[in-house]
Amino acid sequence: MIPEAYIAAAEAAADAAGAVIRPLFRSALLVEAKGDASPVTRADKEAEEAIRALIAERFPDHGVIGEEHGADRPDAEWVWVVDPIDGTRAFVTGRPLFGSLVGLLHRGKPVLGIIDQPVTGERWLGVAGRPTTFRAPIGGVAACRPCATVGEAELSCTSPDMFLPGDRVGFERLRSTARRVTWGGDCYAYGLLALGLVDIVAEATMKIWDWTALVPIVEGAGGRVTGWQGEALLPGAEGRVLAVGDPALLPEAVALLTGA
Repeated sequence: MIPEAYIAAAEAAADAAGAVIRPLFRSALLVEAKGDASPVTRADKEAEEAIRALIAERFPDHGVIGEEHGADRPDAEWVWVVDPIDGTRAFVTGRPLFGSLVGLLHRGKPVLGIIDQPVTGERWLGVAGRPTTFRAPIGGVAACRPCATVGEAELSCTSPDMFLPGDRVGFERLRSTARRVTWGGDCYAYGLLALGLVDIVAEATMKIWDWTALVPIVEGAGGRVTGWQGEALLPGAEGRVLAVGDPALLPEAVALLTGA
């Protein structure tokens, strides 16, 4: 059972990040390149600082892992995992296909997650043992849809550039079998999967802050999130992420990705 105070803190953290991000959306921001050539902005850094300050105030004994400011007590029983703007490329080009990710690990297992889109007002909340909820001005219900085979599936992926050569072969098998592939979206694609609008998301080179919040959201909507071999995602995972809306898709998708 996840304490209600933790859920309230996750929502407050997303609110705090949104208060930083909204005034800077579609503004003239200085974009820096990180060591991996991915972009980072003032909005990324200040939004994470706001989240970390709130967590430190409410739960000083908890750990925090963030994309922009590193790890603090990552071996704690409860560890918050934060990506203040997942989809910075979309953010800096004025497209609202990004989100703030606030996740929580309990002894290494993802148990709570939020995708917050601070511009559109959409928010997904996943809590282990509960149905995922979705709040938005335009409506929508968090429920994955049935999909019998990969051949009937809508596949989504952020970018073909995220695959190393060995991963690309497996992804191409999946892509060529799926009905259609849509590129872009980052965390937003997983939110669409949780709304029953996408059937599969397969990605690679993902970091812990990219996937922690997504696991409770997708699974609370009836889907599954694993590695490419169907294994549970835990700290230290290799970065290959597979999400399916219909759990019956998992064996076929795994077989295509791995060539089994």
